[in-house]
Amino acid sequence: MKFENTAMGMTTDVAQLRITRDLHEAEAALDAALVTQARLLQTMVGARRETGVAPFLGQDALMRLVKSQQGLVDAGGELARVHGRLSTIAVETNGGNDACPPAAREADEDAGIAVRAA
Repeated sequence: MKFENTAMGMTTDVAQLRITRDLHEAEAALDAALVTQARLLQTMVGARRETGVAPFLGQDALMRLVKSQQGLVDAGGELARVHGRLSTIAVETNGGNDACPPAAREADEDAGIAVRAA
């Protein structure tokens, strides 16, 4: 069943396309941030080794960077759950148009299991 709302000026088809575009951009941005942070971590450790400074100089900064990376990984998991839920909504409203990766659906299901187990 398609839901059309012409009074507001946007159909569910248009909304779904915009959400799909922005979701994919958000997923790509998270991956790009992880890659950039991984490169930063490598550069920081390499600089410490190659400059001959004390072995644990900047350890606190490294620990904070790793914590930041974990936050991005966690955010990626949440975004996968968002993707899975939006895919379900797309099917319910428009029959779907985004080939949602199975991993996103599994993450959504795993989240339900984790919440119930907690």
